[in-house]
Formats: sequence, structure tokens, C-alpha cells
Amino acid sequence: MSLEMQDIDPVETQEWLDALESVLEHEGEPRMKFLLTKLADRLRNEGSQLPISITTPHRNTIPVHREARMPGDLFMERRIRSLIRWNAVAMVMRANKKNAGIGGHISSFMSSATLYDVGFNYFFRAPQGDFEGDLVYIQGHSAPGVYSRAFLEGRLSENQLDHFRQEVDGEGLSSYPHPWLMPDFWQFPTVSMGLGPIQAIYQAHVMKYLDSREQKAMQDRKVWCFMGDGESDEPESLGAISLAGREKLDNLIFVINCNLQRLDGPVRGNGRIMDELEGVFRGAGWNVIKVVWGRFWDPLFEKDRHGVMQKHMDEVVDGEYQNYKALGGAYTREHFFGKDPELKAMVEDLTDEDIMRLNRGGHDPYKVYAAYHEAVHNANGRPTVILAHTVKGYGIGEDGEAKNDTHSVKSLQLAGLKKFRDRFGIPLTDEQLETVPFYKPADDSPEMRYMREIRGRLGGSLPQRRKDFTQLTTPEVQDKSFAAMLKGSNGREISSTMAFVRILNGLVKDTHLGERIVPIIPDEARTFGMEGMFRQLGIYTSEGQKYKPVDADQIMFYREDKQGQILEEGISEAGAMSAWIAAATSYSNHNYPLVPFYVFYSMFGFQRIGDLAWAAGDLQARGFLIGGTAGRTTLNGEGLQHQDGHSHLLAATIPNCRTYDPTYSYELAVIIQDGLKRMYQDQENCFYYLTVMNENYVHPEMPTDECVRDGIIKGMYLLKTQAPEAKLKVQLLGSGTILREVEAAADLLAEDFGIGADIWSVTSFNELRRDALAAERWNLLHPQEAPRQAFISQQLSGRTGPAIAATDYMKLFADQVRAYVPMAYRVLGTDGYGRSDTREKLRHFFEVDRYFVALAALTELVKAGDLEAEVLTQAMQKYGIQADKCDPLYC
Repeated sequence: MSLEMQDIDPVETQEWLDALESVLEHEGEPRMKFLLTKLADRLRNEGSQLPISITTPHRNTIPVHREARMPGDLFMERRIRSLIRWNAVAMVMRANKKNAGIGGHISSFMSSATLYDVGFNYFFRAPQGDFEGDLVYIQGHSAPGVYSRAFLEGRLSENQLDHFRQEVDGEGLSSYPHPWLMPDFWQFPTVSMGLGPIQAIYQAHVMKYLDSREQKAMQDRKVWCFMGDGESDEPESLGAISLAGREKLDNLIFVINCNLQRLDGPVRGNGRIMDELEGVFRGAGWNVIKVVWGRFWDPLFEKDRHGVMQKHMDEVVDGEYQNYKALGGAYTREHFFGKDPELKAMVEDLTDEDIMRLNRGGHDPYKVYAAYHEAVHNANGRPTVILAHTVKGYGIGEDGEAKNDTHSVKSLQLAGLKKFRDRFGIPLTDEQLETVPFYKPADDSPEMRYMREIRGRLGGSLPQRRKDFTQLTTPEVQDKSFAAMLKGSNGREISSTMAFVRILNGLVKDTHLGERIVPIIPDEARTFGMEGMFRQLGIYTSEGQKYKPVDADQIMFYREDKQGQILEEGISEAGAMSAWIAAATSYSNHNYPLVPFYVFYSMFGFQRIGDLAWAAGDLQARGFLIGGTAGRTTLNGEGLQHQDGHSHLLAATIPNCRTYDPTYSYELAVIIQDGLKRMYQDQENCFYYLTVMNENYVHPEMPTDECVRDGIIKGMYLLKTQAPEAKLKVQLLGSGTILREVEAAADLLAEDFGIGADIWSVTSFNELRRDALAAERWNLLHPQEAPRQAFISQQLSGRTGPAIAATDYMKLFADQVRAYVPMAYRVLGTDGYGRSDTREKLRHFFEVDRYFVALAALTELVKAGDLEAEVLTQAMQKYGIQADKCDPLYC
């Protein structure tokens, strides 16, 4: 101990402590905190600092005398909890008896059963009347326990439990929480670790947003998020907790199951994860409630008058705490209590079995209830995190309790199963255990009546999900929100990004949809030309604007507002995407559909938040993702880290994400209008990814051909024909900004070689591919009926000449439809790393400019025998194409 920490005057020390006790007893805790604050301020004025710690001793935050008392029937609840535990184990074991590869998890739920049970019994409220209910993010690996409760409640049948992880025939239960697979049951997909916590934070954020904008009253709804201590290592788990503290999200409660173990071993074997998390959350402005020890420890704490036990608790690392539960009471007596004579004497009247029963806080319903009650009723304008100390694999004994491999346990040996049955009082005989049967008491049994009663008080069963909503009235494409875009840019050069912003400005003024539009941006509004919306709509913040912005004298000044419509989430694509997901599922979680438009740098979109985008598909999100500055060559000067040539391929991996790469403003207008109708009027389970560019060019008026609109939506349409009288023709396909290079290539072919071209605007190679696969599958399954033809095949059927496709994306993007192109087909694309330069130089480098499109067309005509080979040499010389040019994929 350092000299400054030694007690050189114990008498004076005691006087100070007595004074503190007196103030606390007679004037209360607020007065005591005030005095201590004033003393600390006085010390700082002298240039000194108090010793500060953001962590507290390894014990419960709430002292015994301040614990709210749990009002229910402890023994009945333990009985029900035991039945839930049994059926959860039986479900996993029975599935693996059928097929050893089915899998499933036992240990995670065993450690957290009490945490969920107390919530379901007293705190998780279901929708009822005008109250939309609480939102609960359930840790994915705990799914068997949630199914087991639903089985006892009569929501799931024994047949469904017996088909856990066996879904293909339509009777089974999904492996983890998946709203796509169980749309009436699961609220959120959470098993991709880290995504539950960040989504929960932004869910609470959007809930406050709706309330502040007076669109949907929050009332006292809560967002509960359950996660594991190992999950906290995921960047998304803790990456947004400062937002929750800053925005004062007192509607948010995290429950972290600190069972000290990851999948392979201890989370922090050489340290303490509870201390680490306590410091991180407290520093971010959260209430931190630790539930470390169960009530069987309370008598020992009363004996610990000199703090010896507490001192040793504060020194033991998690790896050793794991040993205490894995190796038994005798080990704990020797290696914990045996460290000090005073400590050893404290347990001399306890047997080894008594020591083993000293429970951890997360397994004590009284302690858990007190923590939940505090979180719900005394948030003090802050989010709350509950750190609950538990044992992974609790109750499964030698088969895996507190063992390093417990996460992988799928079944128990018969001896272990008998011990489990005896420990939790399951009324099954040894013979019955052979088949690991489910067990459910009669409907009129005390247990079942009690379950119905407690959930009845909370509005009904959870989890439950709303999948339907009242359809919205969406504008027609001829309405003023879109009409100007159909007419083009009237000779002016504008970017497709600017066209999008104009559409968005029109939509926010729409009578029916205006207030439901949610523009979302990370921190790039000026990049996308959206700064004009700052003043018009305001940027949402929970506290309004407390300062005069530096640009207050400008027309488009930076305006924050408690009723602001824009969500600007800072430099956090994951945060902005989580906000978009919350808004895109508002129809389900708040019974109030929102129409979110998340606009982002396309290179930092799917590449960075692909896992969240996949979760959005699972959640049946509805809304628009807008990838700005899209394409490998449209972004001048930025280079490798900024140029996107693959986001459409990444987006294509999500089954219900419809993707488009439009070139002209009318295409964008048609797609957005169709998306609004599909998602919010027809209620299709899909969302949209659109790419827009920052390159300025003239946008033509929408062709009058009636087939154009249908073609835009299906993926391609004939834009125009160049030199229709020519004897030789080619089919030129382009998308996004490279469509204009394709148009220019058609001019070159006509002027320099007398070759005609049909020019096709391909708004979505992905949609063409899906349509073709659907036709192919239908033909396979209906051999006796007339075959269907892919849309791209229909469009190109009867056309002459080879087809050349050029895009600003990897060759695979356009190549995916090769099987359905009824002619020779060559693809140009931007494979390779990007680099900085002008658009013209970049397009020549990646071999997608007009000259390479023309050369590709000529090459295919030579291959077909329609031209002599020397024409290729002439073209290369004319267009400045070097034969020894480096391959962009490798250089």
C-alpha cells in the first residue's frame, strides 16, 4: 500500500465515517452525495484529484435492504422453470437422436433460464389495446427455452417441438429466432452475434423519434436486449452504447448473461468480464446494475465485517470462478475460502454441498427481480445494463456444467439425465427417460393456471410479431412527386443523385406519405446534395438545438430539432443501417409503417453492413437503400477504398432485396413508385437497393412506348435503335452511368463502321437473373406444359448480331444472365481494385469505355465471320487501345 493510502490517523478516519453515517441516516442519500461532490470540487480547486474508479467491488449493486421484493409464488415459478428447462433439453436431444447433425444448444439457456423467467413472469408486456407492448431481443442460442415456454402455454404443439430444426416439410421450428421463417412468433433475428445489441439501441432510438415527432406515443414501452458476455467482443455489441447514453434512451435495458464463457473457453480467463463491462457502460452514461451473488451468500456478507471475503472476491479472476463451479464445493473451500483463516472460519459450519449451493446472482429470481424492478422504475433518464453472474450449462452436471466445451453439448448421458430429472423434480421414471419425452402438466393443473394468470396480467404471450398492417396510399408515377422526373432534365446536366433528392423532396410533401418518409444518412448529406433538407425537415435530436449553428446566416443552415425528420447517425454505417432497420420494421413493432430512405456511400454499404442487410431480409424490412457515388469509375479521384464495383452482387445474395442500377431520372422515378406500391400497398415482403451516381449529364424524357415502364421494373427495355438501316447490327446492353458509354459506342460503330445497334437499358441484371431462374424452374416442374421464356430471352429473341453488355461493376454482374441470351454474348466490367483518376481514364483502364465497347462488338462480328480481322487492328489504332495494356484485374 502506498504511503498516501495508509491510515495514519484511524480515530480521525472513524470520525469522518461516523459523520457520513449520520448524514445518511438523518438527511438521506442525496444530501450525502451533495457533500461528497462539494468536497471533491474543493480538492480539484487545489489542483489535486480524487482516486477515481469506474468499477465497483465484485458484489451486487443493490444492497439487500433496497431490493424490491418479488411478489409471486417462488415455488410455483421454480416448478414451471424446471419444466421449461426439461423440455428445452428434451427438444435438442430428441432432434439429435433422429439425426446427429441437427445440432442445437443446451447450455446457453440453462445459464439464462432465470433471467428470462423473471422477465416473462413480471416485466415483458405483450401488445394490448393501444399499448404496443415491449420489444424483446432474445439471445439466439436460447431459442429452445423460448419454444419450451410456448409449448407449456399451448402456443406450440408437441409435434412442432419434435421437429425442432426440421423445417423443410413445414412442421418444424427454426434453429434460432428468424421472423422470416416464423413471422407470427419471433420479433427479431439475433443469433448473428452483435447484431441484436446494436439493433436494440437503434430500435429504442427510433421509438423515441416516433414519440418526439408525435407519430406514435411511446408510453412506457421498453426495449429489452439479452446478450452473452462473449458476444460483447463483437464491435457492433458495444459500438453504439455511447449513442444510447447521449440520447438518454431510458426505454432501453440490456441484460448481459455473464456466464464467463465463450464457445471455446473463458471470456476473460485472466481478468473479470463483469468489471470490464461495468466500466465501459458506466463510462458511456448507462446505469449499471450488477447481479453477482444470490441470496445464499447474504449471511456470509453479514459475517464479512472486515471485508476479507470481499477482498478475495475482488482478486479472483474469471478462469478461477469457472473452476469453483466445475470442480465442486471441496475445491472452492480450499482455493477460495482456504486463502485466509478468517475466511475459512466463515464456512466451517457449511458442508461441501452447502458451499456448492452458494448461488450466483443470475440464478436467483429474487435478485434478478430486484434488478429488473430497478431498471424499469429508476432509470433516471439513462439506459440500463444488468450484468448477471451465471454458470454456463447450469444444472447439467458432469455433462458440461461450467466446462470449456459446454457450448457444444447436444445431449446428456443417461446418468446425467437422471440427475437432471432429480435436481429439477421432473415426474418421469427411469424407463421413460430412455426416450427423453416431453412433459406438460394438464391444462387445469396449478402450474398451467399460474402461467396463464401471470401472462394474462401482462397482456398475453410473448414473443409475438405483427406481420400485417393497414396499407398506405402511395402516389402514382404521374403524380407530382414523380412527374418532373419523367420529363427529364430539360437539357440541363444533373446527376442521378440529384434526381433522387428531387424525388425525395417531392415525397416528403406528399399528403399521404410525407410524414412517414424517414431520410437517413451517416454523415455525407452534402456529398449527396441533401443539405437543403436540413432547414426544411430538421435533423432529429432528443434535446433539440442548444446552440446557434455556425452557418445560421446561410439558407441551408444546419438545424437540429426534437421533431426533426432526418436521422443523421454520424460516421457509422452500422448505426445508420440499424436505424433504417428499425424504421423499416416500424409497421410490425409499432403498428405505424415508416418509409425509410437510407442514403450512403455505396462502397461503404453492403460491403460493410452485409450482415445487417441479411438480418433486414429476415426481419421483412420495407424501405429503400440508396447507394450513392456508385460504380467503379464514376467517382473522380478517390481510388481503391472508395470505388464500388460489386455492391449489386452483394445485394443479390439477399433473396428479398430487389436491386436496380438506373441511369436516367425517369427510371429512378418508376422504380421508386413501383417499390412504394409493392411494399406499402401490396405489402410484398421485400426491400430495395438502388444505386445513384454523382456524374452530371442530360436526362432525356421517358419514352412513350407502353412497354418501357414494364421493362424498367422487370430489368431491361429497348432505349433506342442506332442506324436501323445498317446491314450489320449488334445488341448493346448497359446499366448505370456506363449506359451512356454504350450509347456513345453505338455512335462510333455507326459513324466509323456503318454498323447498327439496338441499345438496351438494363436497370437490373439481378432481377433478370431471378426472372430467368423462375422460368427455368417452372419448366423443370411442368414438363407437360408449354415452356416459359425468361424476360431477357423474350426481349432479345429475333434480334440480330452479337450482344455486348457493359457495366460499372464486375463482369460477373452482367455475366449472370449469359445462359438466357439467345446469341453470342460478351461482357465488359470493372474487375480489380479501383484507383484514382478522371472518369475517362478510369473507364479506359477498366476497359468499359465507348472504345472498348465498340472493339468488343467488332470482335464478336469478326468471330461470326461478318467482318475481316484487320478491322480490329484499325479500330485499336483509331481508338488508342494498346495491345500490351495491363490487365486491370491484376495491375
